[in-house]
Amino acid sequence: MGEVDPAFVQAPEHRPKSSVIVAEGIPLIDLSPINNHNEDTIPVSSIQGLVQEIGSACKEWGFFQVINHKVPLDKRERIEEAARKFFALSLEEKLKVRRDAVNVLGYFEAEHTKNVRDWKEIYDFNVQEPTFIPPLVEPDDEQNVQFQWDNRWPQNPPEFKEACQEYAQEVEKLAYKLMELVALSLGLVPNRFRGFFTHNTSNIRLNHYPPCPYPHLALGLGHHKDTGVLTVLAQDDVGGLEVRRKSDGEWIRVKPIFNSFIINVGDMIQVWSNDAFVSVEHRVMVNSEKDRFSIPFFLKPALYTDVKPLEELTDDRNPPKYRPINWGKFRTARMRSNFTKSNVENLQIFHFKLPSN
Repeated sequence: MGEVDPAFVQAPEHRPKSSVIVAEGIPLIDLSPINNHNEDTIPVSSIQGLVQEIGSACKEWGFFQVINHKVPLDKRERIEEAARKFFALSLEEKLKVRRDAVNVLGYFEAEHTKNVRDWKEIYDFNVQEPTFIPPLVEPDDEQNVQFQWDNRWPQNPPEFKEACQEYAQEVEKLAYKLMELVALSLGLVPNRFRGFFTHNTSNIRLNHYPPCPYPHLALGLGHHKDTGVLTVLAQDDVGGLEVRRKSDGEWIRVKPIFNSFIINVGDMIQVWSNDAFVSVEHRVMVNSEKDRFSIPFFLKPALYTDVKPLEELTDDRNPPKYRPINWGKFRTARMRSNFTKSNVENLQIFHFKLPSN
């Protein structure tokens, strides 16, 4: 990745600015109030303040950081170490588990965002094994190419698979607790979203952003919004994540906080909530000196899910703003755009917007 390659060069309007705005006032939410409850759902009366914090963070920022989240630090450190060892392997070794146009999981070093190549290498695995793939309703539909969702585990490092699976179990629990809080903040019953994840397609990505010789031209990850439901991000102490602040449109740097997670609202929450909560645009800076590592968990529904504004949140005064989005088709269309440069903008939720009266 050391040579200057025009494939990585961002358009002038998307290049990093020379000055960095470090965010003030990003919501930092202490999850201690939910830590004392072991039952499936949390008693609402004891956490009203927390629910309000989550709701205002989702509405005003679209993202927030959490502490006292009960994900064991040793599990996080173990997967971080496994990721470092994996990415330190030779390219030849990593390519043995490279994803391709059929199997969307594994190692990849040539991902594109908004049709510009990202300065990073990644490894993806699905949390639920095996992934439930529903039969094709329209087998002749050209858009309905069946991807394979089989985890490709590398032989090295030997502890890699176990470290990934143990961490996945813990962070998935956190994601479901957060979704209960999101539901309550929208005035819904706590487990309103749980049924969408019975056959979930949630995945974890290991990101490695190597030092970049031209950090003023390239991005580790181009500006985008997350397509899924909710993202739970562990980042190292190097930093580089920037979020577009809703109040003024400025890109602001999210300062790493030890043993915290960054949570951001995805497109599917935006649709379910009928725009009450809107997904947030973000990107990743690179630097010329240090490697950066991060581990996002992407909470995603079953492939057969039709995502649409929830009935409880719509009425005559607030009619549905979206027509139903089939998650499987939406995800498939977006996966295609990650492999190749295209002249057409990839599929977005605004393509499903209903005309307003």
